[in-house]
This record gives sequence, C-alpha cells and structure tokens, in this order.
Amino acid sequence: MSRLDSFIRRLSAQRDILNAIIDLVEEVEGPVLEFGLGNGRTYDHLREHFPDRRIIAFDWEIRSYSSSTPPAENMVTGNIRDTGQAFLGINAALAHADIGTGHDEIDAVTLTWLPQLMAGVLTHHGIAVSGLPLEHPELLPLPLPGGIKEGRYFLYRRK
Repeated sequence: MSRLDSFIRRLSAQRDILNAIIDLVEEVEGPVLEFGLGNGRTYDHLREHFPDRRIIAFDWEIRSYSSSTPPAENMVTGNIRDTGQAFLGINAALAHADIGTGHDEIDAVTLTWLPQLMAGVLTHHGIAVSGLPLEHPELLPLPLPGGIKEGRYFLYRRK
C-alpha cells in the first residue's frame, strides 16, 4: 500500500472512530483533551461534535490554521510528555492522541509514557482514542467500528 493510501486510511479510521464514540463521550462529564494539535483538523472536528465541552490541545508549538487554533487558555505548548503531567487527574471524558511518527524507534519511546498519561487524564469510563496502542491496566480495549482494520487506530475505555 502506498504511503498516501495508508495516510488516508489512518485519517478515515480516526474520523470514523471519533464519530462512533460521540454518544459514549456524551454519557461522561469532563473536558476533551487533544494531544497533538498539528494543523488543527481533529481539534476542529472535536469542536464541531462537542461544542459545549472545554477542549484543551497540546503540541510543541502552535502550527494550526488560525480558525482551528484553541483560545490561549486551552492551548498548551511544549513537550507533551512534560506538559501533560500537569493535567493528570483532570477527569477528561475523552483523550485523543495522534502523535505517532511512523518511526518505530521514536514511537517506542513515546509508548514508554503515553499510556500512563492517557489513563491518568481520563475519568472513570472516559474514552481514549489513539494512533498508537496503549497498553495500560486501567485501559480496556473497545471494539472498533465496522470497516476499520485492527491495528490501524486504537480505542479504549478507562476502568
């Protein structure tokens, strides 16, 4: 498969999962966290589906389109591994992380801290959506929506 086709399938899986979990997230109180703002596409999608939720975005720096940039009080810049620690216990309803690089050695390092961060920011029964697998005893894998290949994107509920 070409890298372009792989990218399209990954983004389609991301969108399909986010659309499928709207009702699950609505059942849980708390903010939404977006780890990896990038150009703001996913943030904009989350904002559209959760207009009454506080959505806090994290990234090294702001590189998003101006129309897809959170207000300053909901934008956290710096190393997500470090800045995310201040949000442990925030009791988020949803945490989404699309911070994989496609480089196994870099992603392996991310996986030493990302599962703990995701579990730590979520409330009881909160939802985690990630481009990387999250092995953590507090995160229970959920079935993916139909049509999404296993291993393409990952979905969990916090115990």
